[in-house]
Amino acid sequence: MRVREETDVDNDDGPVESVRRQRTRERLIDSAYEVFAEYGVHAASVEQISERAGFTRGAFYSNFDSKEELFFALESRENALRLDRLETGLQSITPSLIDAEGNYTDGSLEALILAFLDLQPDDRRWCLVQSEFRMLAMRNAVVAARYLEHQEGAGRQLAAWLDQAAALAHLRFTIPTPDVAHIVVALYESAIQTAVLMDPDGDDGSPRDLAMRTLPAIVNALTESIAR
Repeated sequence: MRVREETDVDNDDGPVESVRRQRTRERLIDSAYEVFAEYGVHAASVEQISERAGFTRGAFYSNFDSKEELFFALESRENALRLDRLETGLQSITPSLIDAEGNYTDGSLEALILAFLDLQPDDRRWCLVQSEFRMLAMRNAVVAARYLEHQEGAGRQLAAWLDQAAALAHLRFTIPTPDVAHIVVALYESAIQTAVLMDPDGDDGSPRDLAMRTLPAIVNALTESIAR
């Protein structure tokens, strides 16, 4: 593969340079996603990631200090995409939860849970990558601190979505919503991992179906009604 030496360092070239730099970063992030999934986070090399993106090591180190920093950029992008998808989905499902008199229906909680699961990508590849990086973080205190910071940030954003969704069903959580977000994420990640173990190729075994075995009961146990 022909690779290009792109330093993409900050300079005074203005918007054109910024666009080119962002495009290079996105290609490296896309490449890292593929290489991490194919070889594993620990085994993947900077050279493999750079070559897959069509660049050299120079381009990599002009945009990222390390493979770990690149992973955090990938994680931030993936979390943002998922949260945007949830927000858009919540807005689209809201009209279906309102009855003829303009009140939210009694079945809105179940509908919201199903919507939440339907809006989750059945992304076994991301499950593999994230699981491997979590193991790397568990062995490296410096990486672990930053990993936890990223997880807590994503958890706060998900908690805000959960509060908004619960309000639609005239409910509130009985424990801090960030804790609820942690439980929901852990449950869904477990469902994906089980689905991968059951069927690595993804032909059978739905994380949605697996999560639905327990998630509604858990959400019901952690919520209480708000007077209408």
